[in-house]
Amino acid sequence: MNRLTTFGLGIIVAIGLAGIALAADTASTSVTGNLEDAYCYGTMGAKGAGHKACAIKCASAGIPVTLIEKGTEKSYILLPNKDASPLPASVTSRMEDEVTVTGKEYSKNGTQYIVVESVK
Repeated sequence: MNRLTTFGLGIIVAIGLAGIALAADTASTSVTGNLEDAYCYGTMGAKGAGHKACAIKCASAGIPVTLIEKGTEKSYILLPNKDASPLPASVTSRMEDEVTVTGKEYSKNGTQYIVVESVK
């Protein structure tokens, strides 16, 4: 290979590695919406103050928690900040409430996730 080709390949590899590094260091985002348990909300449309006790019970039992963004209805699955850990009590105790969740946002195969850093 000539020097120009080698240099060009080096640039492409460097740009690719920089993109991977940036993707791994996702900036925090904040999303405001309602906390719903994925089972009852997804299968029956259950939500609201009358469903709060059930939603807390489901979330505490490990049913995934979905944040439904205010205004857009976009769904985010909330994840704990450590593998094999439950969601924090700041999430499970606030089921059916409007909250602002701050954390790292990820997207995989059309599904949005937020790794919870804080809930206000």
